[in-house]
Amino acid sequence: MAPHHRHSKETVLSNKFSTFTSIGKYSYTNATINVTFKEVEMCRGSCLASSRCTQPCALPFRGEIGFLCRQKRWRKSTETCTSLSVEMLFKDLNSTARLSLAASSIPLPMLGLHTPQPTPESVALGIRRNCPLDFACIIDAVRLSEVTAGNIAFIVELLRNISAELSDNVTREKMKSLSMVANHILDTAAISNWTFVSNKGAGWDLLESVNLFAGQLRVHKEAEDFADEPFIQTKGFQIGHNTSQRRFHCTMSTNLSAGRLLGMVEFPRQELHRLPGVYQAITVAFPTLGAILNQAHTSNGSLSRPINGLVLSVILPEELKEILLTFEKINKTQDAKAHCVVWRSVNRTWDESVCETAREAWDRVTCRCGYTSVMTSFSILMSPRSLEDRVLDYITCVGLSVSILSLVLCLVVEAVVWPRVVGTEIAHVRHVCLVNMAVSLLAADVCFMVGSVFNRKARDHEWCVAVTFLSHFSYLSLFFWMLCKALLIVYGILVVFHRMLKSHLMAIGFAVGYGCPLIIATTTVAVTEPGNGYVRTGACWLAWDGSKALFAFAIPALVIVAVNLLAVLVVAVNTQRPSMGSSKSQDVAIVTRISKNVAVLTPLLGLTWGFGTATLIRDTSLTFHIIFALLNAFQGFFILLFGTILDHKIRDALRMRVSSLKGRPRAAENASCSPTSGPKLVHW
Repeated sequence: MAPHHRHSKETVLSNKFSTFTSIGKYSYTNATINVTFKEVEMCRGSCLASSRCTQPCALPFRGEIGFLCRQKRWRKSTETCTSLSVEMLFKDLNSTARLSLAASSIPLPMLGLHTPQPTPESVALGIRRNCPLDFACIIDAVRLSEVTAGNIAFIVELLRNISAELSDNVTREKMKSLSMVANHILDTAAISNWTFVSNKGAGWDLLESVNLFAGQLRVHKEAEDFADEPFIQTKGFQIGHNTSQRRFHCTMSTNLSAGRLLGMVEFPRQELHRLPGVYQAITVAFPTLGAILNQAHTSNGSLSRPINGLVLSVILPEELKEILLTFEKINKTQDAKAHCVVWRSVNRTWDESVCETAREAWDRVTCRCGYTSVMTSFSILMSPRSLEDRVLDYITCVGLSVSILSLVLCLVVEAVVWPRVVGTEIAHVRHVCLVNMAVSLLAADVCFMVGSVFNRKARDHEWCVAVTFLSHFSYLSLFFWMLCKALLIVYGILVVFHRMLKSHLMAIGFAVGYGCPLIIATTTVAVTEPGNGYVRTGACWLAWDGSKALFAFAIPALVIVAVNLLAVLVVAVNTQRPSMGSSKSQDVAIVTRISKNVAVLTPLLGLTWGFGTATLIRDTSLTFHIIFALLNAFQGFFILLFGTILDHKIRDALRMRVSSLKGRPRAAENASCSPTSGPKLVHW
């Protein structure tokens, strides 16, 4: 039986990669080799505490070396010396193709290299033109390069570009080529030079890029070796409820320990029975990545102990709720007590709460790890990255549930009181805005929940695109109807004598409320989807990497929030002035009431969605994501509270409606008890 699979071009067969390892007390000696390029002279002049200086790299390298004064001596702190470029990757290939590759999407100026601004997607363009089947054309240039900190940074960005732009049809040959490129900078000879890479998150970027790329592999046999390099190994397996083999091994050499390091994934029998068919599992093992990551973890305080085993990434069916992972220890001394941890890619920390130590011996440790699917966090709406956090999941689930129920109640109330609250043109248009805000947000929240659950279950690319489009359109409609409501209030305050016809106001409202979102959403999918840049990997929402499609939502939303806040300020200033000469006292009363509602509602929305600016920043604190989700997941409740419940006219209309309903049985009873048999007229 063939393994279950999805047709998504950007999502994986099962669930997201989870990366596990063990940590413990140990020290190691790197078998490193210093790069052979000619060292430049250190800085001249006085060496004052914490002072810095830079020197250019020796030819033929480009870039510079940064020095920091510590203990009255200049010591190297950073280095961007590189000999690699995109042109160099393809220099021995077709000359016509080479002329179009001025640079790559790799941000070389960020590395301190004085080169022209890179052209987007030229790495992908060069590979597609020269070696689309196996990516082999980039291997020789990389493997012949010195393992300098600058070249390490270049190769990490190269891997990021490949995984973001060329992961639509990953084969064994492509995985092998990518592994050979990664292996070059994972070599023990390169570990010491990772210290001087300017981007301290480069090791994390490498891990996530390889995981993303490997997640697109298809397993066609019971067991497949996709890549078996000295410092990176990728294997695939077919598993199901009839699988006889429950243990799968990764065995790799490393100079950080004597002999070979063992890693093993084990599936409990009861977990395999959960699988209704045949699924695939993929593992990626890194024997030296722990040593590379240890320095960054020590500096940010996320781990109190260094990594003491393989770094093992696994991708499994979400039906599996528990797995066992066995790691051989690098340090096998008696005091090297191990702790099992899982990598949180969004927060870039190791989490000890997911796994527990099942068994531990002097030379190895077995970890029991939960492998549960989580709901897509609400903060993904304005965040470039998809977050996985239990608090965010809880807030999103509860908040959206409350929001949906509140919006349904809001629409029911509006339907009940509609004839009694739309007596004037402004009141009519105001309630039209409120109803369409509720309808848009209700549709958006439902699409978001469906997309969140659907992405974990079906993972069909075309359906994910459809859900993303509907979510994008619905959330934009919410904001544009909010804009209509804010502008209506300003219009009601500032324009007293020259009123527009209600039909004209309605036409403008629907054109702005639904026309503008439709244009933006349609243009976004038409421009980005042909290049597989519309939806992001692992969630049915707008992508960030490559196409930056997320801006098609974030920019209009934040601009409208800013306009709404300005509208509230205009209303606040003008409502303090007495209304002179206005003969429409009823409209003025309505506008005043609307102003009070918007004065509460719009700043609240402006504040909450304003936190989206913080979530747009890469590696922003989890606190901002929690605040954003906490405030905005309950947005439907805010609309019910400030737009409906606090409106005294709606409350009065409800009382009258309830009273009339109570009066019906009394009137019927009085009519039946009357001695007069003729018909009577009852006033409700």
